[in-house]
Amino acid sequence: MGRLINIDNGGTLTDVCVIDGETVYRTKTLTTPYDLSRCFIDGLTKVSSLIYGAPDLLSLLRSTDHIRYSTTQGTNALVEKKGPRLGILLSGNLSATDLQRDANEREFFGTLVGGRVRQVDVEGEPNLEVEVLRSINTLASAGANRIVVVHGGIDRSAAESRIKRILLAKFPAHLLGAIPILYSHEVAEDDDDVRRAWTTIFNAFLHPAMEKFLYNAEHKLRASKNQNPLLIFRNDGLSARVAKTTAIKTYSSGPRGGIEGVRVVAKHYGFPHLLSMDVGGTTTDIGEVKDDYVRIQQYGDIHGVATSFPLCELVSVGVGGSSVIKADGSSIQVGPQSMGSTPGPACFALGGTQATITDAALLSGLLDPASFFGGGLELDRDRAAAAVLENVAAPLQLTVDEVVEAMQKAWVDKIANALVAFTSISVETTLAAFGGAGPLFACQVADAVGIDRVLIPGLAPVFSAYGLGFSDIGHRYEARLDGTGPDVVRQAVADLLDQAKRDMFGEGFDLSECDVAGTVRITYDGREEVVALDDVDGLLHGHVDARDHLPTELPATAQLRVALVVSKAIPRPVLSGRFQTSAKAKSSAAITNGTRTVLREGEFQALPVYQIEKQPSGASAAGPAVLEDAYFTGRIDPGWRFEINDGGDILLSRA
Repeated sequence: MGRLINIDNGGTLTDVCVIDGETVYRTKTLTTPYDLSRCFIDGLTKVSSLIYGAPDLLSLLRSTDHIRYSTTQGTNALVEKKGPRLGILLSGNLSATDLQRDANEREFFGTLVGGRVRQVDVEGEPNLEVEVLRSINTLASAGANRIVVVHGGIDRSAAESRIKRILLAKFPAHLLGAIPILYSHEVAEDDDDVRRAWTTIFNAFLHPAMEKFLYNAEHKLRASKNQNPLLIFRNDGLSARVAKTTAIKTYSSGPRGGIEGVRVVAKHYGFPHLLSMDVGGTTTDIGEVKDDYVRIQQYGDIHGVATSFPLCELVSVGVGGSSVIKADGSSIQVGPQSMGSTPGPACFALGGTQATITDAALLSGLLDPASFFGGGLELDRDRAAAAVLENVAAPLQLTVDEVVEAMQKAWVDKIANALVAFTSISVETTLAAFGGAGPLFACQVADAVGIDRVLIPGLAPVFSAYGLGFSDIGHRYEARLDGTGPDVVRQAVADLLDQAKRDMFGEGFDLSECDVAGTVRITYDGREEVVALDDVDGLLHGHVDARDHLPTELPATAQLRVALVVSKAIPRPVLSGRFQTSAKAKSSAAITNGTRTVLREGEFQALPVYQIEKQPSGASAAGPAVLEDAYFTGRIDPGWRFEINDGGDILLSRA
């Protein structure tokens, strides 16, 4: 088996994880938002130095079987609402009012589309060609640089195809300046017009940046003699080639990678409820695994707006290591705006002038300016102090020292409130804290929500990238049936498998090598029932009767949908390590590496520093203390203790 490379691209930092058997190499590099392919290649080059002792990208790529990539760029873009200006052409029984039913939809519609809306009557307009052309020209003149076409009604495919023929004839795609146009029936097969419209709007919003970056990255990989296609890890938990991935399925793909890792870790340690907070530079992504189950929404919502695709149930909150913190009247506001990596927090000395939690942690003494980011990015205390003074302390008429702990509390409270809103917390709940800023104030977050145990994975700084290693290569397929009989089900399965055969051949696998799982979703009388297709191959070849999977009597109004998941498993990381918390006699004393003066409860205190890389297996100590890794720092508060096991994972528990 060759190496596996996993890359998670965030708004502030890009994480790289190389899995070589039981050995894992990791690194981070600053995200370059002006050219994401640059940090992509920079990260690969940097990790090659760890492996070979000197940069050797060519050797790394030649020894690699698969490269998987995920990103939070889509999540960050929608949190910050930064992207292309969209126009929308509506027809049928769908209006702009239908797409703005609540505050979430109104906010997104106002930001992404605004007043760039036109309505046409496909059936009743006597001169449809003239009206369609006039509408498109009006939208373009209003500033739309991508256009979405949505027809409301069961005849959507025919109606949208009619509009498409007109526009292709008048605005051929090969002409310079042709505006990309997306048709909803080609993006999602969904009878719900509003869901399908929003799915297409989000896809159009995310498409340009994703397309530009991913194909640039592929071209650079080919130029470096990479022989295998870049695989995109999607929010459905599977990976596939760039050309077979729609933009909306990259949304939350980075956080979903973290959830894949959380699922495996929860099972490995036997945690019945593992609640995760993945704190990056721009967002905190919250998810959970309960009794080995990952929460999935059949119609996944994006910030409260339902879409046509299943999504892992995650919440992205605009708070991270680079989130802007400022005074808002007499209170402190955290995010959702972020300084990202360019220019980054003020202490990065790259031109940033806004205050962030990174600046506050530096001023509190928690962060070491010399060792931060593995010693690769020295922090500037004076710039941090100036930013905090100007944006937070002075407006509140406080000193910098007085306001630093208030900033920390506001930051912690925003994460804690989001955790409580996301799920019910019980005595069985363990908090998983990862991402570069996840462990920073993990004890304070746990205190705020009433959790007694915190797991910090040994690969916490790159845990979402690591989690990609547990995904298979595959695709999901769905078809609506015109009828309810067993022959209709069998034919739908055959058609979907024929499509899967072509797709998996493009991924480098024969269909006979793949696993196939299927379901039939039955909707009637306001009810919905999902039944499993236990033997898809047997059903296809007539060895199994579809009647075995369907209710004995279905009304004529019943609607059936067949869904298939076709996947090929590839080698995965191996987990090791156990905790000795139930047998403390086996624990060994942690080794201190000096002290650090840290601001706590209004005064600076000398706290012992424990460098994780230098600790023996089973090392344990009580807080208050500073726990430090090359790429993260965590404050262990009084009443808490930590244990590091032989797998490198860290368990914090109340002393």
